Amino acid sequence: MSDYVSIPKAYQNEDFLNSADGRMLRMLSEYLQPQSKFRKHKIMDTIVFFGSARLKSKKESRAIYYKAKKMNPKSTKFAQKLREAQLGLDMSCYYEDAVELSRRLTEWSLNLETEANRFIVCTGGGPGVMEAANRGAKKAGGYSVGLNISIPFEQFVNKYVTPDLSFEFHYFFMRKFWFAYLSKAFIIFPGGFGTMDECFEILTLVQTEKIKKKLLVVVYDEKYWKSVFNFDVLVEKGMISESDLKLFNFCSSVDEVFDKVIKHLQKHYSKGKEPLVIEPALDLK
Repeated sequence: MSDYVSIPKAYQNEDFLNSADGRMLRMLSEYLQPQSKFRKHKIMDTIVFFGSARLKSKKESRAIYYKAKKMNPKSTKFAQKLREAQLGLDMSCYYEDAVELSRRLTEWSLNLETEANRFIVCTGGGPGVMEAANRGAKKAGGYSVGLNISIPFEQFVNKYVTPDLSFEFHYFFMRKFWFAYLSKAFIIFPGGFGTMDECFEILTLVQTEKIKKKLLVVVYDEKYWKSVFNFDVLVEKGMISESDLKLFNFCSSVDEVFDKVIKHLQKHYSKGKEPLVIEPALDLK
């Protein structure tokens, strides 16, 4: 009988990989796995959609509204539920706009003469605006990316993400890296803390020239965002320079965003037939 004891190799040892000492390997894997998949599918660059995970489609919002209307009017929750349902129905316009915009951008990118897959829609992979953008890309018959994050609520991978381009991140900073790394344009729909965090981090990277490439940042629906932030006060109080307001563009219709994004991409990144370059000069330092 042999006295040999089988010892797992370090990269097969789950206790080590999940330990504090294995953290660097976990971080590295969240860089290498997406890179491998993007190479496999010849994805050269992306258009990123940010926005609320809580918004629903008009169809779903309308069903919730009619259900609320059927509640007993004498119920203590009737008025509150009806108000919430009406608000959800009103806000569903952003979901529908994200579907339409993503569909149109994907159809445009599919008609480019290039060996690579260009300007692929990329989202956080979850519900709400993320689902809407992935849904629009699928409607057009194109790929779309979902960079999901493991958190206690709201976040799950929506069914419209291309299965082999769906990623589950533990580390927020690695997820944000992949949002920024291949992106050529960001479209910021109405959202909450997560959307604001992502938006302002990108603007900070551009402002501080950590991102040097020509990156378009579109903030969707000027009325909504100016009701949330008074950007002019930031200038008046000296918190930002007036020139910083040029780091992003307000747009308030799908047509307006589509035209601005296409003109930006054609001017800076799409001049005739493009060679296949999976790792371009990204100017992200």
